Amino acid sequence: MRILAAMSGGVDSAVAAARAVEAGHDVVGVHLALSRNAGTLRTGSRGCCTIEDSMDAQRAANALGIPYYVWDFSERFKADVVDDFIAEYAAGRTPNPCMRCNERIKFAALLEKALALGFDAVATGHYAKIETDASGRRELHRASAEAKDQSYVLGVLTAEQLEHAYFPLGDTPSKELVRQEAERRGLSVARKPDSYDICFISDGDTKGWLAEKVGTQSGDIVDRTGAVVGSHEGAHAYTVGQRRGLRLGTPAPDGRPRFVLEVRPKENTVVVGPKEALAVAEIAGSRFSWAGADPVASGLVEHEGDAFDCEVQIRAHADPVPAVARIATTDAGAPELVVTPASPLDGVAPGQTAVVYVGTRVLGQCTIDRTTSAVPVDA
Repeated sequence: MRILAAMSGGVDSAVAAARAVEAGHDVVGVHLALSRNAGTLRTGSRGCCTIEDSMDAQRAANALGIPYYVWDFSERFKADVVDDFIAEYAAGRTPNPCMRCNERIKFAALLEKALALGFDAVATGHYAKIETDASGRRELHRASAEAKDQSYVLGVLTAEQLEHAYFPLGDTPSKELVRQEAERRGLSVARKPDSYDICFISDGDTKGWLAEKVGTQSGDIVDRTGAVVGSHEGAHAYTVGQRRGLRLGTPAPDGRPRFVLEVRPKENTVVVGPKEALAVAEIAGSRFSWAGADPVASGLVEHEGDAFDCEVQIRAHADPVPAVARIATTDAGAPELVVTPASPLDGVAPGQTAVVYVGTRVLGQCTIDRTTSAVPVDA
């Protein structure tokens, strides 16, 4: 196949490209320039897609003897990831920019350009597997190594995108083995630290960055009954489950700590309450997609609205929880994916992504629009 290897400048994507070459594919490396700040450089192990990373990717491509290009996707990245991140926070939701980047940049914009140029697939260094069912349809599955599995952040991929995705690291038992392989291959990124945090917030100060982008406006912090218990300088700075930094003027009647339960941007209000009230009995989202065949085509249900057993995962490193899912209709007449976990989920916020699994298979995902508390207000 003609493979376009997305090379971030890290060890995983470098080894993935190397394996694609070794498998006999015609491989071209590409690094995505996502920042318009020409001075962007890595700080320690923070961030990704920087000038330093592009040079590391160049060195890896040279070592592999493959062509290498840098493609400027900064305009698309700003519109589809950065601006979306700001808008979601302004709306009181907690987005996952890595999911948006995979959805709209790496497996939409990049794949679109790759196919237009005659490539058969895009290879990345994600730890996930693609398997084929009895009907020849491609499915996304967890990687062999549970500790490094990255199928959650790929849950946004569609059936069409899976047809052109290639994940050479899916069967690798551990990240350490990938690093050792990189050393054997003479790749300079073999011991390069992993990136973390949000790549476009270089200093990691999300609160300060959002304050600059969204602005600050004082408002009330209230309890679940609506009583004012404090004030804030900007609702966007608070996330569901947060305990520290609330600076409440009125202590709880029982003297116990309180946590952020909800952010209401239209009212510019932050709702707090006891830790127990973070328990969520149901989640739902109208922005959902299937990673391959949908539940009916997969034989999980006979009709679209039927419930089926699954597992749900709400964070990249969270444990999956047994659940029941179904497609329902909102009051406005729109379809939504409703997931009811067997035991309450803790601290779920609108804007997060819920990925639904059946066994090791990623069935699909939804962006959470609403949650239902497991603890009534009067409790």
